[in-house]
Amino acid sequence: MAELIVMLTNNDVTVPDAFETFEEVKDLPVKYWGFKDHGMEPAKMKELTQNMKAAGKTTFLEVVSYTEEECMRGAKLAVECGFDYLIGTLFYDSVYEYIKTTDLKYCPFAGKVSQNPSILQGTAEEMLAQEAEFAAKGCDGTDLLGYRYVDGNPTALSAEYIAKAEKPVILAGSVGSDERVAEVLKMNPWTYTMGSALFNKNFVKDGSFRENLEYVLNLMK
Repeated sequence: MAELIVMLTNNDVTVPDAFETFEEVKDLPVKYWGFKDHGMEPAKMKELTQNMKAAGKTTFLEVVSYTEEECMRGAKLAVECGFDYLIGTLFYDSVYEYIKTTDLKYCPFAGKVSQNPSILQGTAEEMLAQEAEFAAKGCDGTDLLGYRYVDGNPTALSAEYIAKAEKPVILAGSVGSDERVAEVLKMNPWTYTMGSALFNKNFVKDGSFRENLEYVLNLMK
């Protein structure tokens, strides 16, 4: 069954109270945790990553960057902070050659990703060909911004990609309702990310971050 990656981010930026939020909910049965490379200085990012790992969590740094220089910076930051996974970035051979010299696992974006907030373009065939190429090179999986797809039906695109991909798929972004969670569970990717929906109380309108997360975990049972 698809697992949840809780992102301590809102509107694609790591939240100011990420430390406190994690401490309040780290006892909940969520194995995968992450945040963005924006909103927190590197020393604090490293400290938060180590806190997560000390609590037995698997850690993810999501980098939404498009230039080779920015993607390399993200990869080096992920290694410096001790993350388990780097997710996002456009794929560059130079970046992956660096990652292969480290213990970092890597799931780059599939498809044509651009703009801010990000959009996804391309066809399922193009994305799956790209995914097969990444798999052949040794990448650990891909990061699919399925619900940011603008060239057709996001759900149909995501379902086809997840069903046919060779390696694990992270479905990232814009899962913020009971209906979307149900859709994701039916598509059954390896994992999916959620951050803003929890901080914006999409599920329990007057509830805390914890109560919203507990609600989503109950939906997943």
